Order: sequence, then C-alpha cells, then structure tokens
Amino acid sequence: MKIGVITPLNKDLRAGFEHMVELGFDNCQLVCWDLSLYTDEMAKEVVSLCEEFRIEITALWCGWSGPTAWNFHEGPDVLGIVPEKYRDVRVKELKRGSDFAKKIGVTDVVTHVGFLPESPTSPDYAPILAAIKDLALYIKNNGQYFLFETGQETPVAIKRIIEDCDTGNLGVNLDPANLILYGKANPVDSLDVIGSYVRGVHAKDGFYPTCAKELGREVKVGDGKANFPVLVQRLKELGFDGALTIEREISGDQQIKDIIETKKYLEDLVK
Repeated sequence: MKIGVITPLNKDLRAGFEHMVELGFDNCQLVCWDLSLYTDEMAKEVVSLCEEFRIEITALWCGWSGPTAWNFHEGPDVLGIVPEKYRDVRVKELKRGSDFAKKIGVTDVVTHVGFLPESPTSPDYAPILAAIKDLALYIKNNGQYFLFETGQETPVAIKRIIEDCDTGNLGVNLDPANLILYGKANPVDSLDVIGSYVRGVHAKDGFYPTCAKELGREVKVGDGKANFPVLVQRLKELGFDGALTIEREISGDQQIKDIIETKKYLEDLVK
C-alpha cells in the first residue's frame, strides 16, 4: 500500500504540489469543487506538474454544483445525485469530471452519490439506479472506474446498486470515518460486504453521532473508532494494494501536524 494525501484542484496547484513534496508524499487524490477548472489548459498544467514533481494522482474526486449540507437534516435533500431536483445536472457535471480525469490520465472517478434508498422497492430506487448506470457506462467508455465514497449509504445499499447496475466498473472509495460519522457501519465489518470492491481508501477517523441532526466528530487517525490496525490488516488480507489517502478536515497548523503524524502512523502499519 502507498500513503497519499488529499489535494485540492485550484488555480494555485503548483503550491499544493510543492507542499505535498515537502511533506514527503508522492501521490494524492485530486479534489475538485470548482467545475470551471475542467479545461484543457488546466489538464495540461496538471500533467506537467505531475511530471515535474513525480506525483501520481490516484483518483479524481468530483464535486458538483448546488447546495451541500453535511448533516442528517438537510443532507438527504441536497447531497449527491440522489435528490431528483439536482440529479440530471450533477450527472452531467460528473461526466465532465470523467472527461477531465481522462485528459490527466486518471482512471478512478470518485464522489458521494448521496443517501441511497435502503429498499429496492422504493419508488426512488429505479430512477436513481438508472442515473448511476448511465453515469457508469459513460465513465466506462472513458476507460475508467466510478467509485462510491462511503458515507451516507449503508454498505449493503452500495453493494446492491453495484450488483444491479452490473457495468463492471463500479467500485468503492472506503472512507472509514464517514461510515462512523454517519452511523452507517463499523468500517472493519463493512469489508465483509464491500471489501472486494474497494479501490481506494481515505485515511480518516472519527466518532459515532450523538445528535440526531448532526454527524459524528472527525478526529486524527488513530484517535477515533475506525481501528486502523485491524482495518489495514483486513485490507491486506483482501489483497488491497492501493492508496491510503490521508484526509483531515480541519485547517491551519493543526491540520498539517495531524497529517504528518498520520503519515508516520500509517507507515508503521503497512510495513
């Protein structure tokens, strides 16, 4: 396994790459919420910087337009492509992300799809399945995989969608903290359900929610409930040899300190 870090796609990408190298990383997941950056010029810059700094981009994490709310109250109505109001536009935006990923030589496209319905007989299930299958086939035509980042859905709901789509290019970006923060699963146990589909992992940790409206609390890897020693061992047993991408959703000096400590912590686990 290799250890990487989340890096935003922005207009000052060189500074981000310089910072990555200073911290000792040689791979990252590139995250884009500014869809105006999906240009040929930016693609050329990304490729040039990867060559210059010898950085591998393991996945492109694609955001979308419109509102976001990372909670249990508004979240189900606004996150991802599940809400019908935003679905068509966001599917088109994710296709643009896939096209951009192709230009920069990245084969894994990742996002949050939203709060998938638990019941396959729900009236919402069939149209959501159709939208995801349409997106998956488009991405497949680009020679890529589409990855569900865990969070709003239970592992069983993700597995059902993958099997029902049956496109052969759907996978999982396992975020163990999100499974905890949303109260959806124990990360280690989730591998019994979706382990064979994992193509990427976010190295993130946290605690279960204690409020009915708000997510649990994110913390530094090793300080929460994710149980990374057992999780990494289980990933090894499953044959996973991809990237553990560090994500620490705070800012400032403490974020950098936590990323450095997490890198060392993970290096000891993957030996």
